[in-house]
Amino acid sequence: ATQVLTGHCCFGRYLHLVARREPTPKCHHCSGCNEDTAEHTLAYCPAFAEQRRVLVAKIGPDLSLPTVVATMLGSDESWQAMLDFCESTISQKEVAERERESSS
Repeated sequence: ATQVLTGHCCFGRYLHLVARREPTPKCHHCSGCNEDTAEHTLAYCPAFAEQRRVLVAKIGPDLSLPTVVATMLGSDESWQAMLDFCESTISQKEVAERERESSS
């Protein structure tokens, strides 16, 4: 969850600007985003719609980072829902990143 909350992970923006491992900050999981950020993954990317649906059912529709943090701190169920979302999405993003790196 820390990676999503800080944006320091396999998000296109981080990989491009900080890690310098991507030529652009675009999202590799959807075709409509020129900058893959933690917010994009959490709230908008269509590739993670199912995980987001499950998360929203548990914590509500406001996926802004301040609200997500407050909700996570409010109950064990919300905390676990966010952890589940993060584990699922980050693992998919990491696999895709490794595949891109091995094919380069």
